[in-house]
Amino acid sequence: MTTAEDDEARPAERDRPRWAAGERTWHDGQVTAPLPPPQGQPPQYPQFPDWDTVPEKPGDRRAAVLADVRRGLLVTVLVTVLGVALGLLWVWLSPRIPMVSDGKAIYLKDTEGEEAIGGDGTYVFIALGLGILAAVGVFLRWRRGGIGVVLGLAAGGMLASVVGWRIGVWLGPTSDIIAHAKAVGPKVVFDGPLELRAKSALVAFSVAAMLTHLVLTSGFGERDEPPPVEWQAPPPPPPPQVEQQQQQ
Repeated sequence: MTTAEDDEARPAERDRPRWAAGERTWHDGQVTAPLPPPQGQPPQYPQFPDWDTVPEKPGDRRAAVLADVRRGLLVTVLVTVLGVALGLLWVWLSPRIPMVSDGKAIYLKDTEGEEAIGGDGTYVFIALGLGILAAVGVFLRWRRGGIGVVLGLAAGGMLASVVGWRIGVWLGPTSDIIAHAKAVGPKVVFDGPLELRAKSALVAFSVAAMLTHLVLTSGFGERDEPPPVEWQAPPPPPPPQVEQQQQQ
């Protein structure tokens, strides 16, 4: 004989899940769900290989630095030799400055002439051309570039400019214009000394070389390809621990 309390308890028993009553369900022992990560730890994802920070051996790094230094010194020496060509071309192509003496003073034959400025301009144009040629030659030899090559172009360009300047002054007309005027006599036109009045022209060689080398390496230089990317799969999750609660 059932009571009213038993009738009220029966719907509650029907609403209870089967696993709470100790009965086996369709997924017991057959299907396992992935376990969430432990509390307080982020989920495990594949790590992207940090190829930018690949460890290098100290010996390899030192050998690379020494090779770059040797290339820089070699470029400096080779570019400095071009200073001889700069001086010879300057003496050959620079316009002469006509001067004349009246026995008491020395004057410019043409007071409105631009030969003096033309000497500086000729020097600059020759230096720019040789700087471009030097950069092209260095690029064809070492396409990868490097800080040593760039510093070699800069230092070699400055040395070549100084060498060319001094060779031009040495091989050009004498700088002792008083003795020269006395030697030729009054009212006789003679060539004035070859001078570089704008000393800022000494940087033209280096600037042209570095800019040309920058353009060549940016447009046609070799590129360092990154190593192949290898993705690592995450470790497998630990085996799930299924606790079956059976009520008897």
